Amino acid sequence: MPTSTRSTADIAASTPHEELFAQVLDQDSRSNPYPLYTALRARPVSRQTDGTWVVSGYEEINALLHDPRISSDLHNANRAPLTKVNPSLIVQDPPGHDRLRGAVMAQFTPAVVESFRHEVRRLVDGLVDAVGSRTRLDLVEEIAYPLPVSVICTLLGVPREDETRFHAWADTLARTLDNDPSLTQQEIGEINDASAELGRYLEELTRDRAQSPGDDLISGLLTGGRRSDPLKGSELVITTRLLLIAGHETTVNLITNGMLTLLRHPDILERFRGEPGLVVPMVEELLRYEPSVQFRHRATLADIEIGGTTIPRGSPVVLMLAAGSRDPRHFPDPDRFVPDRTPNDHFGFGGGIHYCIGAPLARLEAQIVLPELVRRLDNPRLVADPPHYRPTAALRGPRHLWLDVDGIRT
Repeated sequence: MPTSTRSTADIAASTPHEELFAQVLDQDSRSNPYPLYTALRARPVSRQTDGTWVVSGYEEINALLHDPRISSDLHNANRAPLTKVNPSLIVQDPPGHDRLRGAVMAQFTPAVVESFRHEVRRLVDGLVDAVGSRTRLDLVEEIAYPLPVSVICTLLGVPREDETRFHAWADTLARTLDNDPSLTQQEIGEINDASAELGRYLEELTRDRAQSPGDDLISGLLTGGRRSDPLKGSELVITTRLLLIAGHETTVNLITNGMLTLLRHPDILERFRGEPGLVVPMVEELLRYEPSVQFRHRATLADIEIGGTTIPRGSPVVLMLAAGSRDPRHFPDPDRFVPDRTPNDHFGFGGGIHYCIGAPLARLEAQIVLPELVRRLDNPRLVADPPHYRPTAALRGPRHLWLDVDGIRT
């Protein structure tokens, strides 16, 4: 991977404001995009060279997340999406969004989430035990990835042995979140192919589940319930795809970014070791300080006056959630990691009608795994800092996080 000899702060200082978002998408910025976000917030609402409007201030983002004149369907912008991925509920507007979300929420209840607590603990114990006597491990491949994948497969009723198949598809499809105009035709073709292959896999899976229903979430979506109609055909396939991918990708990054942050703050890690109950507010601070989802794309359905300017109807808009969560106008000392920060109304799970459906499950997993990693990994150290990051800017996290340890505690 080519790396820049200039720091992100230097790039931010020398880049015209109208080209800052292009720098956010650049792979060289992946390890530390926050100086770029600081530069963007100097003008919380700004038009970039390619016509995209970027919103980076907390109050402005919060207003637009709750504004019905903002659309999640990018076909409402004056340029079409680059890829042919079928639209899930996160890129739909009411009433279609509300119906599909209601169908999922009718099955994905707080009781269902809580029922996984014991299973998550069992999985964490097994994954840490598997490190054995080795003194080097990749936190991503050995713990942060397999944990949420196992959980979401169990929840949906997806055969765990098929994980290697959808792992590659999920990695490829994550690139669509950037809506990056620099994607080559070959890359766009790979994304479209991955979407089609995953679609065929899920069509077969949901067809089999319709013939032999169980107690999993896919079966629940097929039958519906008192509060929702059943989902069938393409709607069921597309919704299942969303749950399968979003149900583990963001949690992988939450766990990995969380451990990386703790290792960069040894005083807080030591406090956490002696105060495991700190995990609840600390996970919220991780969601603010190093969120998995950095930004989301939107389109305007009307002219919108905000931040001292007017965004015209039909404009592509990027809501810089991670920049808003570090806005000094809203958060005191925003670039400091404060594990018990209160209040902490971050954008780590988005906001408005598209607030993350899987937030309760992601919180549960992070609140269980992080204390166990801190308790059981003896003297963990980063092998490389910064680590090698995944290519996607919108869904940001390390591809690998290699740690040296003195051993595994029981």
